[in-house]
Amino acid sequence: MKKGLLTLIAVSALTLSCFAQKNKLKIETNYGTITVMLYDNTPLNTANMVKLAKEHYYDSTLFHRCIPKFVIQGGDPKSKTAKPGEMLGNGELGYRVPAEINDADFHKRGALGVARDNAPDKSGSACQFYIVVGKPCTDAELDKVTAQTKHIFTPEQREIYKTTGGTPHLDGNYTIFGEVTDGMDVVDKIANTARDQSDRPKEDVRMISVRLVKKKKKFLFF
Repeated sequence: MKKGLLTLIAVSALTLSCFAQKNKLKIETNYGTITVMLYDNTPLNTANMVKLAKEHYYDSTLFHRCIPKFVIQGGDPKSKTAKPGEMLGNGELGYRVPAEINDADFHKRGALGVARDNAPDKSGSACQFYIVVGKPCTDAELDKVTAQTKHIFTPEQREIYKTTGGTPHLDGNYTIFGEVTDGMDVVDKIANTARDQSDRPKEDVRMISVRLVKKKKKFLFF
């Protein structure tokens, strides 16, 4: 018995435990690097973006819609070869991803959202996404959003919106499936670039590559 117990302890001490870790992507742009973490509670949209990243789909696409204090948006397949000044935002991949909207994920500064059109089911683009830049809000502004949309903010969400900022009027209508963990300074630079009347940057903001960050393995000792 003792020998068996000691063996079990020894084996357990050397067991490699792969802790669950959220998917992370590094978005390399000509303005710098943005790192995003994808959520586990939006499996369809998370899996879709991971798939596209593994296929190197986003390489050479543009952030084609950039608005200060609002969002930067990219991923249109047509943007890879777009001419200067060409209108973008309608390119797709031939399929949609179901909405995964919930009360926990919200449009705080740095949130990663799925672009979509006016489809009644709120399903989103298979490839286009946006990153929230946003701005701080007041209680009165949040109350106004609630009155207009019937969306209720938790005390924690209110505090984040009032201090860090975001775009609360989008809550409940778009899927949020991740957030920026590093590189918001790059997002801000992109959002504030000179742009045309369609909010496309006059100087292309290109995603050089989008890659999955390899998960780290940890040893668990008992």
